[in-house]
Amino acid sequence: MADPSSYRPKPGQIPDSPGVYRFRDEHRRVIYVGKAKSLRQRLANYFQDLAGLHPRTRSMVTTAASVEWTVVSTEVEALQLEYSWIKEYDPRFNVKYRDDKSYPYLAVTMNEEFPRVQVMRGHKRKGVRYFGPYGHAWAIRDTVDLLLRVFPVRTCSAGVFKNAARTGRPCLLGYIGKCSAPCVERVSAEEHRELAEEFCDFMAGRTGTYLRRLEKQMTQAAEEMEYERAARLRDDIEALKKAMEKNAVVLADATDADLIAVAEDELEAAVQIFHVRGGRVRGQRGWVTDKVEEITTGALVEHALQQLYGEEKGDSVPKEVLVPALPDPVEPVQEWLTERRGSGVSLRIPQRGDKKALMETVERNAQQALVLHKTKRASDLTTRSRALEEIAEALDLESAPLRIECYDISHLQGDDVVASMVVFEDGLQRKSEYRRFQIKGFEGQDDVRSMHEVINRRFKRYLAEKEKTGEWADGENTLTEEDGRPKKFAYPPQLLVVDGGQPQVAAAKKALDELGIDDVAVCGLAKRLEEVWLPEDDDPVVLPRTSEGLYLLQRVRDEAHRFAITYQRTKRAKRFRSSPLDDVPGLGDTRKQALLKHFGSLKKLRSATIDQICEVPGIGRKTAETIAVALAQAAPAAPAVNTATGEIMEEEPGTMGSSGQSVTMGAPDERRGQET
Repeated sequence: MADPSSYRPKPGQIPDSPGVYRFRDEHRRVIYVGKAKSLRQRLANYFQDLAGLHPRTRSMVTTAASVEWTVVSTEVEALQLEYSWIKEYDPRFNVKYRDDKSYPYLAVTMNEEFPRVQVMRGHKRKGVRYFGPYGHAWAIRDTVDLLLRVFPVRTCSAGVFKNAARTGRPCLLGYIGKCSAPCVERVSAEEHRELAEEFCDFMAGRTGTYLRRLEKQMTQAAEEMEYERAARLRDDIEALKKAMEKNAVVLADATDADLIAVAEDELEAAVQIFHVRGGRVRGQRGWVTDKVEEITTGALVEHALQQLYGEEKGDSVPKEVLVPALPDPVEPVQEWLTERRGSGVSLRIPQRGDKKALMETVERNAQQALVLHKTKRASDLTTRSRALEEIAEALDLESAPLRIECYDISHLQGDDVVASMVVFEDGLQRKSEYRRFQIKGFEGQDDVRSMHEVINRRFKRYLAEKEKTGEWADGENTLTEEDGRPKKFAYPPQLLVVDGGQPQVAAAKKALDELGIDDVAVCGLAKRLEEVWLPEDDDPVVLPRTSEGLYLLQRVRDEAHRFAITYQRTKRAKRFRSSPLDDVPGLGDTRKQALLKHFGSLKKLRSATIDQICEVPGIGRKTAETIAVALAQAAPAAPAVNTATGEIMEEEPGTMGSSGQSVTMGAPDERRGQET
């Protein structure tokens, strides 16, 4: 625990101008980012008597080991820089809004030749129009199902679309009139894009035009005695009206606005947002955050605005944003929103009328969200803090282990031996710092040796980077890349957990001792009785079954086990998909697939001449000779036998396996984490 006076800047050293400041811990990792109209006045607040600070602020300044700042010319620049650094460094003491879930959007992929309507979650993509967010995915599907009668836009996946184009037959929606079937050229790409744009216009609130047009067409069809067409148009009108009814009219003047409400107590705050477009509520979302320091409602609103509009541009930022309290000062935030939108944005507190009444509704939702969050678990932050304190007390640590790393070994009967490293900070997963290891030092199954090797490799890298940066020499250089991000393994844990008992713990401790590292605590969690083992102790530490500390250790251990198992299965699947063609230098998946498509099977390719191989597009004579040599050297797979009939089965087209079984070629599994 650091004394803030040890790194307090000297009087007069801090400029009295706008800027952004960063607190770093002893390992030079950024733990807090803030902005100020006057850096001198703002930073002075952190270096007062510790007893007068907010508990989380006190924890932050005692965890920090240095503070630095960057001067900017305007408060708008400070706001932009603060947002950029929070996104880049993800400081653990900054306000973080946690979504209760990943809210689904109705998305139209206007960046494709044939735009597709679908449900999307996660980060927004360039060239895609989004509507929402919605509370449930089924609400989106119900709305789309109604609108497809009038706007028959494609909803199928790329695979279904390509298959329909290949066979010349549309899917079921094409047959029942809920898709214009561009896959079989019933409409051109231009006509289909026009349909998609009309769909987007309707979802954006411009509904009157289409309703009036359909009503006119219905009347005209009835006058011409085309009663079937008139009946269909009537049903289309009813479908559009039903879709519109799903979003109640809340503001009569077709207002485009976002309403933000905050419910808070001393420890936490809940934020609710209603998205109103065309006078109708088009989406709703909510967040809950821990209060990191003593913060005003206006400051919470400012953080919410950054979270909402930091990645948005254009019409995604509404003309009007209604809030319960204004940030102080409000001008830089309003100017920043105007820059994001490209035109004026009004940021204000509603005083009367329909907007004031709707804001009260949003506030009630925020209050209910905060109550619901607290009933789920009595303060997530409090629970995590108690868990870390219990671990520190049980293991006799000097302070709570803010960073925990856990290691697990996984294999299948001694094959494909791998290890995982997962990281928890402040009791939360830090997936960007997960790592995966292949055991290279020996062959076969030996969990103890594997654990020793992994710990040795991880901390050798840590020491190498520490020495390379010169931290031992002057203590001022950082363990970061040039862009400010932490290097691999540059940040040590306070607690190292291994999945296992005494042998694994002893192996981990031995690896640390050999490297001269004595400031990292080690323990093991054995699965059988959930006992915590410490180095050189004959008896385990038994935590109560109701202990939050034990619960956190179990979560860390289970996550390491899951991550290791996933990697091990990926390696095993990759081995089963192996082929003699994998050994041909420069032969990628595209040309492998071309060879397979041309010859139909590996067996036929093996019997082909060099001239026949050269007939495949993209295969030259030298490559063909290399392929022929590789196939000749590889032992042919044993033929498959039908055990019921005794019949020898021919190799199926579309297979390239070489391990005595037919295996379908496919893209490599998606890989998570980094392999070392």
